[in-house]
Amino acid sequence: MGIHRIIEEKLRAALDPVYLEVVNESSMHNVPPGSETHFKVIVVSERFADCSLLERQRLVYQLLGDELRSGLHALTMKALTPAQWEQAGGQVELRSPLCRGGSKADAS
Repeated sequence: MGIHRIIEEKLRAALDPVYLEVVNESSMHNVPPGSETHFKVIVVSERFADCSLLERQRLVYQLLGDELRSGLHALTMKALTPAQWEQAGGQVELRSPLCRGGSKADAS
């Protein structure tokens, strides 16, 4: 099973998200084709209601600890409550930072 699917399954099982988007952005970086090393995650869960932003991020990192130790190089995330998601109209922008290891944009 690929890392993309593992991320989705772990976050769904632990957070019961109202909305979950997992995007593999590895192709934007200088990694071999088919890599699963760079991901963007938007997760909306009631589980975040009484958590600070830092606590939410720590929870997601904890859930994905095995993957982060074994090949997942970069994880960009937005972790929102359903109220925040609704206030944003169900749309959030999440731009991933350039990889310090070199993005394909750097190669031109």
